[in-house]
Amino acid sequence: MLKSLHSRHNDVFLRMLRGRRESQRLRQLDLAARLGRGQATVSKVERGARRLDVVELWAWLNALDIDFVTFNRELDQRLRANPVPDSRFRAARHRTPPKKKSSRSDFEGQ
Repeated sequence: MLKSLHSRHNDVFLRMLRGRRESQRLRQLDLAARLGRGQATVSKVERGARRLDVVELWAWLNALDIDFVTFNRELDQRLRANPVPDSRFRAARHRTPPKKKSSRSDFEGQ
């Protein structure tokens, strides 16, 4: 699967993470202290230089007192509202295979 570190969808996700922190008037350093991490880690995540796995996201949201499921529902709505610009992310369309062209050998036996 194509990595989405620098995609439009990842930008939506990162804006949500940063927005939640800023809405609580927390500095990166404050969030880092809650996470038991360094400020550089928070900065790298918010800049998109480092990814979070699902367990790290859960801990991140808990540190901000944000419900994991509610956050993901909102993320889902926002991602659906933003079309995917990269065709490699789009679901494969079900196409009917092209019809086989007739050749001379198909008619020779008749």
